[in-house]
Order: sequence, then structure tokens, then C-alpha cells
Amino acid sequence: MAKRRACAILITSDRAASGVRPDETTPLLRNELEQNGFDVRYEVVVPDDRIAIKNALDEWIGEQIDFVVVSGGSGVAPTDVTPDVTLEIIDRRIPGMEEAMRRVSLEHTPFAMLSRGVVGVARQTLIANVPGSPRGAVENLRVIAPALGHAIELIHGGKPDK
Repeated sequence: MAKRRACAILITSDRAASGVRPDETTPLLRNELEQNGFDVRYEVVVPDDRIAIKNALDEWIGEQIDFVVVSGGSGVAPTDVTPDVTLEIIDRRIPGMEEAMRRVSLEHTPFAMLSRGVVGVARQTLIANVPGSPRGAVENLRVIAPALGHAIELIHGGKPDK
């Protein structure tokens, strides 16, 4: 049986963090991740706040989490700071995953072209920004899911296929 990879879910939303609206995204992402062989170790909701987002990501990178999916705050509104924080933390971007996510979202809404979602590597942790909507978050995770295990293996020093 393949090794279950450790992951975390971070929801960035002022309304969900304050209890104004329920977090409907985490259960859907958890289900997708578990179906793809991940062990969800953390589930946290924070406001659209640079420091709160950075603190969560920094803690998990130090905890040897293989993959963090961050839902929300990836658009163009003034409070959408998730990609900016992610860019501060990551060492390298993975543009192919970013492009694949936007492509699948464009099949459902023209507003997908406003996404600034980033995917990249911070030390040995893969981080992916997905939309804040439950449907968009799951669609984006599904499109990159087939490559996640291989990407994590390579990040941890595995050899590429020949």
C-alpha cells in the first residue's frame, strides 16, 4: 500500500472565520484528499489576513506537512492576499499546475481568468491556492490530484521517471 501523505487545509475567509457563514469547503476538500491517499492533519479557518495566513503556512512547513491546500483569497479584491503570502513563502512556483487549475475553472465560469492562485514548493511542502467557492476548490484540487504524489516524491528527492 502506498504511503499516505500528510496534508493540511487552510481556509482564508473573513466571514467563515468570524462565524458569519459556515465553512462548507473543508469537508469537501478533506473527502477529496482522503480519496487521493492523504492524511489530513490540520484544518484551520483564518481571516483574509496576511499574518494569519503566513503563520499557519510557516507552522505547517515546519511540521513536515507534504501538501497544503489553501482555499480562498485568490482573486482581485483588496482582501484577496493569499497568493501574495504564498509567493513570499515558496521557493519555486509550479506554473503547469496553476495553468491546469485556471483552465478547468474557465470551463465553468469566465471569472476564472481573475484567479491569481499560486502553486509552489516551500522547502519540502507543496502549497496550492484554490478558489474560495466549494465547487471551484474541489474542481481545482481534482485537476492537480493525479500529479500530487509524483510531485511530492520529487520534492523529497525522488528520481524522475525515465
